[in-house]
Amino acid sequence: MSQTTTFSVEQKIVYPSQGVGKITEIKEKLFKNESVLYYVIYLDVSDMTVMVPVNKAEDLGIRAIVSPEEAQKALDLISQEFEPIPSDWKLRYQINLDLLKKGSVIDIATIVRSLYHRSKVKELPILERKLYDSARKLLEDEITYALEKPRDEVEALIHTHLEPFGEALPKAPKEVTPVLEDDDDFIDDDLEQEDETDDGDESDE
Repeated sequence: MSQTTTFSVEQKIVYPSQGVGKITEIKEKLFKNESVLYYVIYLDVSDMTVMVPVNKAEDLGIRAIVSPEEAQKALDLISQEFEPIPSDWKLRYQINLDLLKKGSVIDIATIVRSLYHRSKVKELPILERKLYDSARKLLEDEITYALEKPRDEVEALIHTHLEPFGEALPKAPKEVTPVLEDDDDFIDDDLEQEDETDDGDESDE
């Protein structure tokens, strides 16, 4: 089977909403009696290996790690002023979930910036906290690889850009379930549960 591949073995990539991974192998496998070429990707954050069809990688948003220059642009973005975000948490959640699925480093930085500052106004609902933690972890991972810096240094760097005057980090749950791009049913169920337990966020401005 002859097929052009965008990525190569041992290359670091970003799998949106899953994390930074490394392509460990590119191999063919029979699927419905047809030979299909797959990327075999190891995801360090979840200690999991996944197989993605080469011809589906672009649709899933899989991309190469950004350059140091692009990583710096993402850091600069989280220091900048931004337009007020919707007070309706469900609307915010959907907007940010769509950004996470797109998965560019700028999209991810935008989520981190908006939800970090929102959390200082009012505690985020559970789903938004999970989304924030997933986005922040992904941003930390990618910038760590892009700038080739130690992880703890990158964590401090991101916080410094978010809080140039050194305010404390917002509290976050110790354990976070990553938000997956194909969890639409799960998301709908949780939104219903939030309706039952949350008074809403529409009138908190």
